Amino acid sequence: MTTSTKSKDGYSLVIVESPAKARTIGRILGAGYRVEASIGHIRDLPKNSKDIPAKYKKEKWANLGVNVNSNFEPIYIVPDDKQKQVKKLGDLLKEASDLYLATDEDREGEAISWHLVETLKPKLPIRRLVFHEITEKAINKALSTPRTINNDLVQAQETRRIVDRLYGYEISPLLWRKIGPKLSAGRVQSVAVRLIVEREKERIAFHSATYWDILGNFAENETSKSFQAVLISVNSQKIPSGKDFDPKTGVLINPASHVLLDETSAIELANRLKNHTAKVKSVEEKPYTEKPYAPFTTSTLQQEANRKLGLTARTTMSIAQGLYENGYITYMRTDSTNLSDEAINAARNLVLSQYGKEYLPDAPRIYKTNVKNAQEAHEAIRPAGSVFELPENLRDRLSRDEFRLYELIWKRTVASQTSDARGKRKQLAVEIDDALFSVSGKTIEFPGYLRVYVEGSDDPSAELADREVLLPPVKSGDTLICNNLEPKPHATMPPSRYSEAALTKELTERGIGRPSTYASIIETILNRNYVFKKGGALTPTWIAFAVNQLMEEHLPDLINYDFTAQMEDQLDAISRGESDHLGYLKEFYFGGKRHGLRQLLDNKVDEINARDVCTINIFNDVSEPIVVRVGKFGPYLQNGEITANLPSELPPDELTVDKAKEILENSQRSEEPLGFDPETQKPIYIKNGRFGPYVQRGFPEDDDKQNAGLLKGMTPETITLDVALMLLSLPRNLGKNPENNEDVFARDGKFGPYIICGKDTRSLPEGLSPLDIELEQALELLSQPKIRTARGGTGKTNEPLKSFENSPVTGKPVKLLAGRFGNYITDGATNATIPKDMAVDDITFEKALDLLAEKAAKGPTTKPRRKTTKKSTKKITKKTTKTTKK
Repeated sequence: MTTSTKSKDGYSLVIVESPAKARTIGRILGAGYRVEASIGHIRDLPKNSKDIPAKYKKEKWANLGVNVNSNFEPIYIVPDDKQKQVKKLGDLLKEASDLYLATDEDREGEAISWHLVETLKPKLPIRRLVFHEITEKAINKALSTPRTINNDLVQAQETRRIVDRLYGYEISPLLWRKIGPKLSAGRVQSVAVRLIVEREKERIAFHSATYWDILGNFAENETSKSFQAVLISVNSQKIPSGKDFDPKTGVLINPASHVLLDETSAIELANRLKNHTAKVKSVEEKPYTEKPYAPFTTSTLQQEANRKLGLTARTTMSIAQGLYENGYITYMRTDSTNLSDEAINAARNLVLSQYGKEYLPDAPRIYKTNVKNAQEAHEAIRPAGSVFELPENLRDRLSRDEFRLYELIWKRTVASQTSDARGKRKQLAVEIDDALFSVSGKTIEFPGYLRVYVEGSDDPSAELADREVLLPPVKSGDTLICNNLEPKPHATMPPSRYSEAALTKELTERGIGRPSTYASIIETILNRNYVFKKGGALTPTWIAFAVNQLMEEHLPDLINYDFTAQMEDQLDAISRGESDHLGYLKEFYFGGKRHGLRQLLDNKVDEINARDVCTINIFNDVSEPIVVRVGKFGPYLQNGEITANLPSELPPDELTVDKAKEILENSQRSEEPLGFDPETQKPIYIKNGRFGPYVQRGFPEDDDKQNAGLLKGMTPETITLDVALMLLSLPRNLGKNPENNEDVFARDGKFGPYIICGKDTRSLPEGLSPLDIELEQALELLSQPKIRTARGGTGKTNEPLKSFENSPVTGKPVKLLAGRFGNYITDGATNATIPKDMAVDDITFEKALDLLAEKAAKGPTTKPRRKTTKKSTKKITKKTTKTTKK
């Protein structure tokens, strides 16, 4: 623990961003220091018009929050949810003798420190502490070498914030007017959407090709193990593989040098070759070495955690931040693959002690990043400290995902200082008459760094053996036994959609954006309905197609890949003090060597035709003019006067001509009623809507028509008139509950069918339908204890999903409970909602305290009370009654 040297006049106030970081540093510093969290940024640009200070409201630029006419002066405000925390920090400053700003070492952290000084206006000594890991040694070093706030970093962050604000607030209103509400544009976000849309266009344009080859099964003799080899040529002509076909036509690119087999010719060839002897034509064996990968950067950590652990970028960064703030790993926002001398020694010592001298290279490995603008002074992401804690020692202290991520970081760091893997690759060619078969083999002679990656498995040797492909010790001219020749069909595949990992890699390689922002960008494009996930892949919606079409046709510079990367270069030059921020902002907004944002947007409102940008032509090769349109209520198909809603879950590349015709035909059929309701004589229709099929009672033009969705497992083809009438009868009144004399209803809801009696509800188990459940069955369900299913766990009502020790704030137990709107944490005074992507197992006591502290800092949620008079009540009731009747 750091020894305090404070005067009797007061404590040293240390301000960090988060409560978890505050607690960890507080334990290190001890007495004489007061460590408090700012809870992130305390100031920002106004989010909307109500946040704009009154003196600026009449200015033409006010909605931007940036005075573009006066050197791009930003208007900063302290949001309502930060007022309480700012006051608390101000009060603590009054009793302090000096101030230490210990926010993160990147641009955002530097900006938070600057905003703290600008807002709190301290009249005492101010020191900036910089460290990239939260250990006693690192904190002591920071205390002994404080610095001042780096204005270049602050200027770079502010410039980036202004550019992003101008881009988003100038272009987004154009999207609202021409495409639809709640859409947004962003400097990096719009480019990411373009990448995803262009990949989907490649999939739409793709034409699959089918080709055949032959898989041979051979053995050295009757008792030896067999191996397989693939046909690669016949009569000196190559057998094609997927890369030999044009993806847009499905035709062979160079047919003269290839022989294209179909099923018949492949079978005939196999039968012919069975009459000939198989011989080894050649054996080539070459040694190989494989070097370990560099330690993790933010980008590569996100990619690997997505591939190996199935974690989203957002979840990865959230877990990594918790590991950093609790002192387990170094700072998680970095572009550098560099390791300090201390870290290299720690890794090499582990290699020596855990794996032996033969696994330790003679000299330390030094890694230099290839990513543009990486700051080599920063370190890669690694375990914290001068001695890396073994993952097994932390298993009981970390949640499941925290442990998995820490183990991934530990293995990558240690492996980076391990010897190369060595072995031999063998290429074996087998000849049968004029046909040539080939197979590749691989043996590992020394696993090197691979040993680190299999450590922790039940059988490391077996894990390594699985990475080998062993071939028999044959030589050229040897005769082989041919056990079988099997013709095999293949089809070329369209390019894969981007996963989160693949998109992160693509953006990083293009130098677009900063890896630390990729998680929020992916989250934004998902929330804005630009993309949805299908099997983990990012799939664009038709709204994304329309937005991208508008940008490509009318604002192409703003989503140009090279231009966006150059913007990143210029912003980084500002952070290094090599470029003037004001000159850059003026050129970006007003123009200079090229048109500025303001010039590009001039007259676009009048110039852009909303119908044109919302019309997507994907069937250029059909006589019927079928188009996709993006309308007010979602995407739909149109062919002349015929229209049909598109299912929201249908990926664009699956909308073939035949599928489009089927949807349009079904839409036409929906104009014909299933029959008529015998009671009301109104027609009953089966319709296809934006959210799936449903039944409707009443004519399309009726104001009082009724709709009912289909139950799970139902399809439009199975709906008869009787079934439709039963669906429209929901909710069904099953009768009275004898215990309280209240009606029991069977309903279908957002989360499935259920019964309700008063305020008491029960979900219907599998096998019971709201269409046929009887009162006795419902009463039996109501008599059973209510079980609430929570995200990540189950439990009875009011019983905690998890219990922790007492809160240091309230003195009451901290509990994780399942609520009506999701899981939440409580300490008896404050309730904090659990993020949707956070599993029950990932909630630790430390994480629970963080969530509670953040919620408490925002203050209580207050809603303006609405005055209700008898007169107004009557008026509302009358209006409501009229609407219901209508």
